[in-house]
Amino acid sequence: MSEPTDLRDPALEVSRRRKPSGKTPKGRVTMTDIARAAGCSQATVSFVLNNTPGIRLSQQTRERVIEAARALGYAPPAFSALRSPVASFDGLDGVIGFAVDQLATSPEAVVAIEGARQASWNAGNVLLVAQTMGDAVMEPRAISALTKRGISALIYMTIFTREITAPDFLYGLDIPVILLNCYTADYAFPAVVPSEIAGGQSSTRHLISHGHRRIATITGEPWMQAAQDRLKGYRRALATADIPFDPELVVEGDWSASAGYAATVKLLALKDRPTAIFCQNDRTAIGCYEALKEAGLHIPGDISVVGYDDEEIARHLFPPLTTSILPHMAMGQWAIEQLETPPAPGHGRYPITKLECPLVERESVGVVAS
Repeated sequence: MSEPTDLRDPALEVSRRRKPSGKTPKGRVTMTDIARAAGCSQATVSFVLNNTPGIRLSQQTRERVIEAARALGYAPPAFSALRSPVASFDGLDGVIGFAVDQLATSPEAVVAIEGARQASWNAGNVLLVAQTMGDAVMEPRAISALTKRGISALIYMTIFTREITAPDFLYGLDIPVILLNCYTADYAFPAVVPSEIAGGQSSTRHLISHGHRRIATITGEPWMQAAQDRLKGYRRALATADIPFDPELVVEGDWSASAGYAATVKLLALKDRPTAIFCQNDRTAIGCYEALKEAGLHIPGDISVVGYDDEEIARHLFPPLTTSILPHMAMGQWAIEQLETPPAPGHGRYPITKLECPLVERESVGVVAS
């Protein structure tokens, strides 16, 4: 329900935010300071100091980080615990934290976690997950518990795609932070979200390519960015094809099957009813299917239907539903991959990375009846 690589070293950014004067607090050397001295990212420093397995770094880079740490007097126990690259995994090195506000409301979080787990395990790293509910008191405690377990990086996820005001404690962490399904206005952290506008455009364009011009859409809740962006994509596709926008063909829903049913009944009551319906999630499409069948209409012979999300049920509807994949698996993998790639120095901020929502063509779309 839910732009790469203009990057500056996050060490410099965090350092500026935490210490406006540019001076290190007396007696405390951080990974931020080491990254600045070594001319690399916080991620690189974290991986070297924690001897994280599965991360390919040149020996020259490792030596530069270790030399900078020693020169700055980086305090034990972390630096004194440095071992050779062939040292065995002891249960603390190579641990990545994953904090998400909600786990149980929808499958997106579980799918993203699985993507991150696969990418982590491929490199021999462990993923520790905490549900925070976005609680102002418990969230920092949960993340503090993760950091005490020796995590070398943190993935911070929200279940709804949106701009967030990052909690202050995220700016103060001395480990890399990746935002998943959310982003900040200051672009202070690498962030990844689904490309929802393009997804809505692709879904609508697919119907247009089958000759449909009277295309309706059933939206999600309008306050949600995913609903806003999918609607923008729908309107862009119409405009590109010189099809006038008709507000009568846009019905607000709430992502539920019952809302999909009610909205479809409303659309069928129009004097000039649509020949195709773009449901902005698969659960809405389930209700849409029921209303169409109840009205004696056949899919796609009488009316075509497109969904969104590619939930398991989509392939078991009759006929199987054409829909778009929400790329949460790929987003989880992307988050881990960013930890292996130090950002290029000398740039201003981290633009949002948007991953494609690929269209899966099944049997619910047909050529418009003549």
